[in-house]
Amino acid sequence: MSKDPEVEMKDVELNEVDQEKQPMTAVEAGNGDGISPTAAEKNGSVKVKMDEEEVKFTGLSKEELLKVAGTPGWVRTRWALLVLFWLGWLGMLAGAIGIIIQAPRCKPLPKMNWWNKGPLYQVANVAAFTEEKTLQGLTKKIDYLSDLKVKGLILGPIHTSKANQPQSLSFTEIEPSLGTMDHFKNLIKTAHKKSISVVLDLTPNYKGHEPWFANGTVTDVAEKLKPALVFWLKEHEVDGVRLSGVERLLNVTPSQWADFRAIVQNFTTDDKTRALFGVTDKTSAVDVAALQNRSGVDLLMSGVLRAALGSEDLAPTIQHLYSSQNQTSLAWSLSDRAHGHLASLGPALLRPHLLLLLTLPGTPILNYGDEIGLEDTQDKVTRMLWDLKNSTEKEMPQTLEFFQQLSDLRGKERSLLHGDFRILHNSTSCLAFLRQWDQSTVFLSALNWGTESVALRLAPPIPAWATVTMATDPTVFLKGSSVKLDSLQLGAGQALLLQYPYSA
Repeated sequence: MSKDPEVEMKDVELNEVDQEKQPMTAVEAGNGDGISPTAAEKNGSVKVKMDEEEVKFTGLSKEELLKVAGTPGWVRTRWALLVLFWLGWLGMLAGAIGIIIQAPRCKPLPKMNWWNKGPLYQVANVAAFTEEKTLQGLTKKIDYLSDLKVKGLILGPIHTSKANQPQSLSFTEIEPSLGTMDHFKNLIKTAHKKSISVVLDLTPNYKGHEPWFANGTVTDVAEKLKPALVFWLKEHEVDGVRLSGVERLLNVTPSQWADFRAIVQNFTTDDKTRALFGVTDKTSAVDVAALQNRSGVDLLMSGVLRAALGSEDLAPTIQHLYSSQNQTSLAWSLSDRAHGHLASLGPALLRPHLLLLLTLPGTPILNYGDEIGLEDTQDKVTRMLWDLKNSTEKEMPQTLEFFQQLSDLRGKERSLLHGDFRILHNSTSCLAFLRQWDQSTVFLSALNWGTESVALRLAPPIPAWATVTMATDPTVFLKGSSVKLDSLQLGAGQALLLQYPYSA
């Protein structure tokens, strides 16, 4: 049977396509026309020459491993390595025990409260401290206080009270010109975020002459204060209370004073210690120490340091309070609302006084503006200067930097925080003392308030040389330079903070 012509043509086309798909050999590709095998491979399948199968090592089988591991040589090797491991481990253990036994034992750190860890900063007059003259303005300055490394803000008084009028007294109301209770709450919250505690001055008659008004009103005013303490400590999370005229309360209403202490202590928790600060007019070291013990306040502020400056009583005063009081209850101040700012003692001696305050054992307390050398006006209501760059007082920025470095150092060094105190030299114009703590850098403060140069000869057991840490005049004593202690020359109004390594 004959095929259809169209079918036959399709078969021919399919056969031709099948032949094109067949691989071409080199001879066929060449067809005698000199075409290379490489060219042929490009047009068809590549002929690959396979090497002989490589023999790969796949390791020993389980049976072979067990057979080898059981040989005497491997058994002895394993035992030798095991013995060496345990000998090495026991040797390291013995060495560690030996180091622990031979190492000197560190002195346990004393318990410290928040007011012992840095300076306290007093703002008695909110209107003079801030541009806005309000609590809101003070809240904006918390970052500034944080930069100063202060640990507490002593605020006010800010409650309502008219001079010598006990009937006008309200402990739980804020002077309207300063702001509202919400503004106060925001201040507390902002300060706590920066780890700054707030102590509220609740001295009743702060605008008058007698802190507790007349004698006949002391008992009534003290009784009125009790619920106010609960109001501020519990409801508004104040960290402490400051009261002036401690001795008068103790003499007139000793039982009520004991109640004050109990209320403050009642709000102390594991996380936070609430403080009771007192203020006295006494300036005798003996009297201040006795009042401190009798009152039981956490800090007693007095003018004892100011009264002893410029005399040979300075070192005995410091030594007496240091010997009779726990360091955690020692308070040092040279300025306050009544006596004015630190610069009032002499602007040229500002930095030596700052160095003294921040290197003594205990808590330094400063009045606002002391860190820049703010000088008092005639009425002592001095406005704080904030624009130091444009101020005519060119020394203020340098004084502020000096204070910041000193405050930062005091908060970091154990010897300055809670180290032992020892007098090295004392005269009417000069003082030198040591602060040292076990296994920590030793610090030496040397100060000359006189108008003439002084040569200090500080003999052993201290070393012959020490390194300059801070100087009131850094052009004379370069930071990091070494000075000889048996011939230390201090110019008029100069002060140094030196350091040397601890040695047992």
